Order: sequence, then structure tokens, then C-alpha cells
Amino acid sequence: TRQLAAAYARLGERCGSDRPRVAVRSSAVDEDGQEASFAGQHETYLNVMGADAVAEAVERCLDSAHSERATSYRRAHGLTAAGGTGIAVLVQQLILADVSTVVFSADPRTGDRDHVLINATWGLGESLVGGSVIPDLFVVRKATLEIVERQVADKAVMTIAQPAGTREVPTPRFMRTQPALQDEQSMALARLARTLEPTEHQPVDLGGAYQQGRLYLLQCRPITTAR
Repeated sequence: TRQLAAAYARLGERCGSDRPRVAVRSSAVDEDGQEASFAGQHETYLNVMGADAVAEAVERCLDSAHSERATSYRRAHGLTAAGGTGIAVLVQQLILADVSTVVFSADPRTGDRDHVLINATWGLGESLVGGSVIPDLFVVRKATLEIVERQVADKAVMTIAQPAGTREVPTPRFMRTQPALQDEQSMALARLARTLEPTEHQPVDLGGAYQQGRLYLLQCRPITTAR
């Protein structure tokens, strides 16, 4: 606990805050591989503040590796039990996203590797990855970065940060049917996916966020269904 508190304090120094907002995320050694992504199997806690709260979130993340959900997923993919592999917990500065995105460097609907597919919605990413909001969809031609498909959804809910943790709220009416991404932002995300794809030697799935117009890459992993 002392080591964790000291590391949190060092992170605070880098962030310029005594109590930085962080994301606490668990990750197994065999997670995000070419055969199994573990998407949604382990717990993630957003907008955690204070050393005690971070320590509690870390414990919950470690416990989630042994949940019935995660154990069944491992069994279905022929993997060892969590106790046989290393479990890491990542504590990262929280990006208070204005827009959250999931980006595929191949179209997961068709397997087409010539296009990048982007889902985007307002706020933090929990509503998007949890499936409680219908996101905007953009398809970008990989070679030219031309937007070839655009579907702007009625994004009824969004996730926001509150003093501790997050909360899903109704999206302000004037934002619901506004596109979450401008064209140049969609093109920047497609360019990033195109750049990172060679690092995995196959199509990739990116988590990204825009905060005050600046793009942040949150994670990159192989698309396990792409062959």
C-alpha cells in the first residue's frame, strides 16, 4: 500500500495535482493478444481520486481476474486460469474526454482492410464500450483518408465524471444529433490506425479520446476476429 501511495504521489507531481484523477484498469499478461482480447472481462474504474480510493480500486481489479465471467472466458479460449499468469493493474492519468472513440483499422462488419471504421460518442467511453449508446459511425478510406460513409446517430446518453466516479446522464438535446467528430478528427484517427497497424502485423482496435481538441491514444490491440 505504501508503494502504491508513493507511486500515486509521483504521478500527481507529473500531473500537477495532489489528487490526480486516474483510470484504474486490470490487464492479464495474455490479454489483448492475437487470439483473445479480453474486452470487458476485467474491471475498469474511471475518475478515481486519492491514494486510498486507488488502492481499493486496484484490489477490485485484481479480484475481477477471478470472476466467473473472466474464468469462463479463459476456459472458452483454452487459456490457463488467472492464477497461472500475471495480472497487472494500470493506473493512468484520466483523460476527461469530450469525445470517446473506438477505431478499427479494418471494417469488422466485412473484414475489408481498405477502410477504417470509427465509432464515436460524447463524453467518457463507458457508454460507448458498454453499449448503452448508439454511436456515430464514420468509414474512412485507408489509402486516401477520404470519408466514404457517415452515419450520425441520436446519442441519447453520455458518461460524465462526477466528484468521484462517473455517471451516465441524458445527452443535452442540442448535442444528441450533432456529429461527435469533425471530418479532420476522423481523418486523424484513421491516420493513427493506419500508422499503428504494422506494429501488430494485423488490423488493430484503438481506443481514443479527444479532450479540448487534442487526440489521445488510450490503447491499441489486435482485432482478434480479423484474419
